[in-house]
Amino acid sequence: MKIRILCVGKIKEKFMREALGEYSKRLSRYIKLEIAEVADEKTPDNASEREELQIRDKEGERLLKLIRQEDYVIALAIDGKMYDSVTFSQKLDRFGMLGRGSVVFVIGGSLGLGEQVLERADEAISFSKMTFPHQLMRVILLEQIYRGYRILRNEPYHK
Repeated sequence: MKIRILCVGKIKEKFMREALGEYSKRLSRYIKLEIAEVADEKTPDNASEREELQIRDKEGERLLKLIRQEDYVIALAIDGKMYDSVTFSQKLDRFGMLGRGSVVFVIGGSLGLGEQVLERADEAISFSKMTFPHQLMRVILLEQIYRGYRILRNEPYHK
């Protein structure tokens, strides 16, 4: 199975890049993983709602260019559905049976995802009602995907 993760912005911190590299390496036993980044927009201090909407829309347009019609798209959104790790692992297992292109997880920028991306998504999931930095969310997502595959194969992993 192929999983693609589409993200807004680049990872600048070395420790985050190292964590992403480690989980990418671990996941290579289970899936084909691709991570693609699109440029983020600069958000002015005290940006108006209209400016924030325009920023989300511009970033969303960039993300949508990387999504194919046959992809199954999962938006990471604070108001999406929440799963425990076991249920998430079962979802991962079902994704492989969809017969579609790739499963694509989409992580927005600091302002979240634009409406067009949310409309294109086949579903939205949330990892918490808390807000996480979008760079850290990549690491959390990869860790949960890795945990999911360990669960599916009854392989030990700390709880």
